[in-house]
Amino acid sequence: MQKYLAAYTTAFGLDEVIRLDTEVTAVQQDPDDRWTLTTASGATAPVTETFDRLVVANGVFCEPTVPPYPGLQEFRRAGGILCAGTEFHDAEQARGKRVLVVGYGKSACDVTVPVSGVAMSTDVIARQMLWKVPRRIGGRINFKLLLLTRLGEALFRYARLRGVEKFLHGPGKPMRDRMINSVGTIAIRQYGLDTLGLAPSGQMEDIVRGAIGLVTEGFYENVATGAITVHRDRTITRVLTVDGRPFAELSDGTTLPADLIVCATGFSQGVPFLPADVQERLFDERGNFMLYRQIQPVDVPGLYFNGYNSSFFSPLNAEMAAVWIAADLAGMLALPDVETRRRAVVDHLAFLDSATDRHHCRGTKIIPFSMHNVDEMLADVGLGVPAPVRAWHWLAPVAPATYRRITPALIRRQAARPAGAAAHAVRS
Repeated sequence: MQKYLAAYTTAFGLDEVIRLDTEVTAVQQDPDDRWTLTTASGATAPVTETFDRLVVANGVFCEPTVPPYPGLQEFRRAGGILCAGTEFHDAEQARGKRVLVVGYGKSACDVTVPVSGVAMSTDVIARQMLWKVPRRIGGRINFKLLLLTRLGEALFRYARLRGVEKFLHGPGKPMRDRMINSVGTIAIRQYGLDTLGLAPSGQMEDIVRGAIGLVTEGFYENVATGAITVHRDRTITRVLTVDGRPFAELSDGTTLPADLIVCATGFSQGVPFLPADVQERLFDERGNFMLYRQIQPVDVPGLYFNGYNSSFFSPLNAEMAAVWIAADLAGMLALPDVETRRRAVVDHLAFLDSATDRHHCRGTKIIPFSMHNVDEMLADVGLGVPAPVRAWHWLAPVAPATYRRITPALIRRQAARPAGAAAHAVRS
């Protein structure tokens, strides 16, 4: 992968414009909506430059959130270690230790399995049970046929129903309910979750209301053998020392030895480098990003975001967002007026609140509505894949490679535009 990325930058002449090991320390917007950036790189003096447009692509899942447990200072003095899951790189860090893994998402389970092979004890502290999808449902059907097709996405009710979706959430709803919730029944039986005491509450369709991940190979098997102990519906309330040894106290009052606590407890979505006046216009009253199409702040001219549409196909969604941004920079988008876009953003956040029970990472996670986002962006640009390809993706997993012609098509369209064509048209 590293070789591919290096070859890509060379092939497209990007080497000269990529600045590695460089941090943006401050950003200012001037009255002409230009952006002045101050950057720092190692021991060299800070550099200040001005640009016409700014695209923020800092990653919505790059800054891990580690709970500030009471008693942490004393816990560490006793030799206890607290770290984020992204800081845990080698199972040998857990050898011979009594380890607690906080969380029950894919990352937490991926960490837990190798830890359980070398640790003295391995306990998982799970605030809630989450539905997990087997890689092969019933040992036979590839999960991609459920979640990574347009039909699989259509099983979850979107804000605006169209075509087959109207049937699935109308007359065909009983069939739709059986299709999606039968997967949960199969998963419970396939892994013996009732016997293990790990069956989630609710229905399989509740996956949209929280994290979703594939079953980590070996996780449930190790629970069955006792190598992993899951404490469901609990949290850590504080860390402490008992007879000079590090422990953690759970919400039910029990204490567990804890030489090492690995927190797979999510990430923060922040833009600390943007000035306060910009942030005031960027967020709603609850701290959600106000982004049209997950890309464009409605009240901050000259600013774009990419990668703020985390999905089942994050690279594809980010690439199509890049196409959308390029089209807008070239003046090729006829967008609604500001008030119409603002209403669309408010309505979309309200929909995400309802669909995910507000578990949408400040408006940046669009699972499971990945392809809806792609379709909406490309509709704005006026491009798309052929109808037979879209039809095939209803039953077969979506193949991102089928979108490889979108960028060349945009470039050809831009080259064919008459010189001096009007930029940034507004659609009423």
